[in-house]
Amino acid sequence: MTELNIREQTQALERQTLSPRAALSAHTRGRDFPEEECPIRTPYQRDRDKIIHCNAFRRLMHKTQVFLFPQGDHYRTRLTHTLEVNQIARTIGRGLRLNEDLIEAIAMGHDLGHTPFGHAGEYALREVSPIWFIHSEQSVRVVEKLERDGRGLNLTKEVRDGILRHSDKAPWAETLEGRVVRYADKIAYINHDIEDAIRGGILREGDLPWETKVGLGQTKSQRITTLVTSLIQNSGEEIQMDPETFRLYRTLQDFLFEAVYLDPVAKGEEGKAKEIIGQLYTWFVAHPDKLPAEYEGIREKEGIQRAVVDYIAGMSDRYCIATFEDIFVPRPWTR
Repeated sequence: MTELNIREQTQALERQTLSPRAALSAHTRGRDFPEEECPIRTPYQRDRDKIIHCNAFRRLMHKTQVFLFPQGDHYRTRLTHTLEVNQIARTIGRGLRLNEDLIEAIAMGHDLGHTPFGHAGEYALREVSPIWFIHSEQSVRVVEKLERDGRGLNLTKEVRDGILRHSDKAPWAETLEGRVVRYADKIAYINHDIEDAIRGGILREGDLPWETKVGLGQTKSQRITTLVTSLIQNSGEEIQMDPETFRLYRTLQDFLFEAVYLDPVAKGEEGKAKEIIGQLYTWFVAHPDKLPAEYEGIREKEGIQRAVVDYIAGMSDRYCIATFEDIFVPRPWTR
């Protein structure tokens, strides 16, 4: 009898311990381009590692989550948000005996396509470009076409599906693991945005709707525990909360949109950010020779608008500002 390698042992353990509803790595629908199996890691573990080691993942540390240029080291960035989504999603997945490796790969990759300056950058690109920019679609584009000099990461179909469908406006993911990440994304940002808003003086604890404080909890930890527990206790064929907890979750979400996401103080710099992105887009479309060489192939195959959108979407906040200053801000003349 042939001795199983480490990956095969892990896959045997998946079959023995995971829920019948879980996505087993041995049954993946595969990659666009066949790869030799790793003797140590399952396909979903390899996908997680590919994402963590890619350039787009590292840039998340300098991309805005909600607040542009906050004064302080403790506000979330797109990277810390990603890590919190991963932690919450894995907790739910473990409670439901789903595949945590698939969950982790989806969670780590779900926001790779986000623009600089958070959703303000996303809206700016929609306004100036004929391409209807959606960050979840851009995240898939990053892993399929933009990383590794245009070769992409060649991820499994389950991971790409979960990344694509993590947004509320998309259909539900094919796997329960992808659906878990979609809920975890909302649970994470609702709770860390409350914390950041309180830290920034936009909210006070007492401002939260009283019924959410009674029904979900007074603190971030209590709210997350309540929401996660409801998902674990009420999910089966579908990932879902009990009706009352879900109602309170939506109540808190609606409150945040009014009190934080539309707050003129919190969002006061977004107009400037959108102007920067708009001007950069117009300038690069008019000067295609100024794009980095790695976007030449995209320009030739898909057009200058697509290449410029890809370039700007991949920028970090500070790189975007530095590029704008280099092009538009006069510098002292020296001889």
